[in-house]
Amino acid sequence: EVQLVESGGGLVQAGGSLRLSCAASGFTFDDYAIGWFRQAPGKEREGVSCISRGHGSTYYADSVAGRFTISSDNAKNTVYLLMNSLKPEDTAAYYCAADLYCSGTWQDYWGQGTQVTVSS
Repeated sequence: EVQLVESGGGLVQAGGSLRLSCAASGFTFDDYAIGWFRQAPGKEREGVSCISRGHGSTYYADSVAGRFTISSDNAKNTVYLLMNSLKPEDTAAYYCAADLYCSGTWQDYWGQGTQVTVSS
């Protein structure tokens, strides 16, 4: 059974940092791209970052480029999202998901989410 479990969310002041973790199980870890998404209340889900299948390439939304860093630890089957210089507009529920490609439809495998709240 494929499982994705996020952790690391919390409350932080603007300008602060958080590191989210996405622990994966039930599949060959680097056979899949892992993406981070977020959804704020009343807004559509937004793609934040993705690390490619094989974990050799990374992609970022313009809104987080230069502030967020995605990385993977294949020994721990875990993908991280390091978030620096956080802004109140980064407040959202953050989810990780798995798909074969960063350009995939992201329909099948999702975690339960972790809340990030950035205070001004």
